[in-house]
Formats: sequence, structure tokens, C-alpha cells
Amino acid sequence: MQFEKGERVKNRKMADWGVGEILESFARQKYRVFFVNAGEKTIDSTVADLIRLTGKDAQHPLLDNLRLPGFKKKAQFKTFHQKVDLFLQLFPKGFYDDEYLKDERGYKIEAHELMSSILGEMQMSEKIKAKNYDEICSGALRVVNKTNLIFPNEKMALKDGLQETENKKCFAETLNDLLYGKGEFSGRFRQFASCLESIDASKWTIQTYFPYITFPDEHMFMKPSVTQLAADAFAFELNYKSDLNWESYKTLLKFSRYVGDELSKYEDYLKPRDMIDIQSFIWCSVPGKYNP
Repeated sequence: MQFEKGERVKNRKMADWGVGEILESFARQKYRVFFVNAGEKTIDSTVADLIRLTGKDAQHPLLDNLRLPGFKKKAQFKTFHQKVDLFLQLFPKGFYDDEYLKDERGYKIEAHELMSSILGEMQMSEKIKAKNYDEICSGALRVVNKTNLIFPNEKMALKDGLQETENKKCFAETLNDLLYGKGEFSGRFRQFASCLESIDASKWTIQTYFPYITFPDEHMFMKPSVTQLAADAFAFELNYKSDLNWESYKTLLKFSRYVGDELSKYEDYLKPRDMIDIQSFIWCSVPGKYNP
């Protein structure tokens, strides 16, 4: 049986490799194939038992967003099982490990609770109506300073950008709309990005921090360097661009949901409660990058 580039296959002799995609064909029925649970393999189809997959059997979110070739050398592909093993070396009881709760989850939950208490939907609405932009901005800075997720120089850029009255108004109104507005989130995302650019605080960490802390069930935090390394290690095409743009963020959400869905197949202590757990797992999946 002959296969074409892009076709999805399975090796029945190595079923645990999962779904594969033909990357390249050679003479004598040899193929370069990427398998979701084994990475890249060179397969001799006269020896292996390759079968063509179609329909639902051929679908897989990783292959639909496959990043090949050219991983960064520091973040070569590792299977999901390998990433889980690495995470459990750090936190043997998974997302319920005492060290995990102390070093990774606890302080983010505290920031979430602070955000809910001082800049929840009702409080923000009242402050916007009263044009109390100073209080919104100072509250936002308090929430930012509650964690170490944003670099100190980026925190300073936001603080400096919020010195002018007009900048405070822009930030407060677009932040309120980003979090609690009624229109499509993509449009609200772009408006907040434009405001950050206008106050010289256009950073992915600031752009994604507030949705992530406010709604950890839905939104993900982006720290560009480590997120790109992690995506490379997963072989997932992140479509990252340095400028704040909706397409990159939409792909980040897709990547995060893929990781969450895969984790949900494991034992209960590895089932993520929200994006906080998923973000921590992604962070820890890059060897040498985790530093609690």
C-alpha cells in the first residue's frame, strides 16, 4: 500500500504510538512519519503494518497543528507521557501535591480572589460609572504585584503608563470591557491591546494576565519565551508573533485545551481544575526552565 504526504496512518504493530502523519515518502515504501505518542520515525511499510486512517479516526489536535521541522534544540519533542513523568518528578501527587499547591497554585488563587474582591464585575461597573479610574488602575497594579508572573520591568512599564489621566481612562474602560463586556471576546481583546500599545505597555504578559487571573476556567497566561519553548517541546504550532494579536492568543487557547484534554485521560490527581493547573504543567514541561 502506498501513502502520500499528509495522510494519517497507524502502525498496527505499534498501536501505542497512536495516530501518525506521513511527513515524507522515500523509495521502496519507506516513510518519515510523526506519531503523536512516539515522535518522528522512519518506517519501512514492508515490515511495519501501516494502515490508512480516515474520518474521526484520523483526527488529532496535535497533528492538526503540527510544528515540523526545526524544533529549537533546547526543547526537542518529548511525548506526553514523558512530560507527565517529568511533572511527577517535581510533584509526585500531581496537582494536589503540597509543594505544588504552595509553589504553583496557591499564590495565583490568592491573586484571583483579590481580583474578584476589588475589581469584580459589580465593583468595576460602579467605578466606571463614577469615573473612578484611579482606583481601577491602582487595584489592577495590586493584582499584578500579587504574583511574579509578570517581569518587574514590565510591571514598571504598566505603572509608568498609568501616570497620565487619559491613559488611566483608556486602561480602566478597556480592561472593564475586556473582562465584562458583552461583545465578541476577540474584539474586546484587540481594544485592550490597542490601549496597552498607546500607553507603552504592550506586553503579552500584561495582555493575558487579567483574563487569566479573573477567569482561570477560560483563559490562559502567555509568557512568550517559555510558552514558545513548551509549544516546541509539544510539537505544537503556536503561531506566535511578538505583537499582541488575536490569532496567536486563539492558538494559545487551542494549545492549552489540547494539553488539558490529554491530562484528563490520566489519574484524578492529574486532571486539571482550570487553566492555572494547565499553565503550571506547561511551564514545568520545559526541562531546565522550572524554578519555583
